[in-house]
Amino acid sequence: MKIDDSVLRNDEKAVFALRSLYSKYGYSRYRMSKFEEYDLYVRNKDFLISDHIITFTDTDGKLMALKPDVTLSIIKNSKDDNKVQKLYYNENVYRVSKGSHAFKEIMQLGLECIGNSDDYSVYEVICLAAMSLKTISEDFVLDISNLNVISEVLLKMGVSASIEKDLLKCIGEKNSHGIGEICKKEGIDGSDLMKLVSLYGAPSDVLPALTEILGEETEALLRLKKITMALSEAGLGGKINIDFSVINDMNYYNGFVFKGFINGIATGILSGGQYDKLMKKMGKKSEAIGFAIYLDSLYALSEGETAFDVDTVILYDDNCDMKALSDTVKLFTADGKSAMALKEIPADLRYNKLLKMNERGVEIIENRA
Repeated sequence: MKIDDSVLRNDEKAVFALRSLYSKYGYSRYRMSKFEEYDLYVRNKDFLISDHIITFTDTDGKLMALKPDVTLSIIKNSKDDNKVQKLYYNENVYRVSKGSHAFKEIMQLGLECIGNSDDYSVYEVICLAAMSLKTISEDFVLDISNLNVISEVLLKMGVSASIEKDLLKCIGEKNSHGIGEICKKEGIDGSDLMKLVSLYGAPSDVLPALTEILGEETEALLRLKKITMALSEAGLGGKINIDFSVINDMNYYNGFVFKGFINGIATGILSGGQYDKLMKKMGKKSEAIGFAIYLDSLYALSEGETAFDVDTVILYDDNCDMKALSDTVKLFTADGKSAMALKEIPADLRYNKLLKMNERGVEIIENRA
């Protein structure tokens, strides 16, 4: 049976389109349980977006959790044989909602490439991230950073681990003033780091300035140049920006990290990167890169995309001819619009047209369009 996408919300349409996209690139659907042992999340709590976790005690006495994250489960259960595993998932996670601040079941979609993160694998995942955003909306942007470039600048500065942590926080906030204050207090030169933070824009504009900051074309810079050029050649020029304020936890992530935005939603709807350090922390030798799309944000966008719950309401009473009513409903749904037959109208129902069945036929009571 073919699905009529005219009745689907934005998040539902995205699920079908993106699953098809990932399958075309050889990614296999990964399915998992709703539960994991709570200990998995305790050991990696800094990796999670939120430390609010729903827990319960299993029949054998183990403390379990409704999963707040998919990536940790995939890593835990993945093979570690250096063979590339290309997986995508469409799973529910349980987190505190941004809007209500209450626990909510959220559908999350994403993919993971586990194995050897060579240049093509990294390029393909970032390219699929951009294509995912484009599938949702033509009006999107993907901001890319390379944590190894940031590490090179910090290494030249010779700062301690505690100072580095404070500086990274400032970088993520694009807080040049904060960087200046820290460097002044520590008696170190922070000019290159402040220049790095100020960089934002198309790779063709940012890369020359970055070469000046680093003083040479380092390995990290060359890789950033190679990947962003390939993305431009793939027709994504104008949609890709370099932004070093895109920072994920450097205890878990390395190399490329990225964040995606679409017009109409204030926060990022896509986040990803290379997480070789997380793999190592969980006892795996393989490298990995992936991303997740936060479909709850798309649901919020869907709620505002129409002024009506139903196009047409048809009022009837007990004396109404059932066949005539059925034919009327079919008539108004034949062009793909929605119609609802009711005896009474709920107080909160939003409708466009209001009709009434009587012995003479159909009478138009209200037309709001």
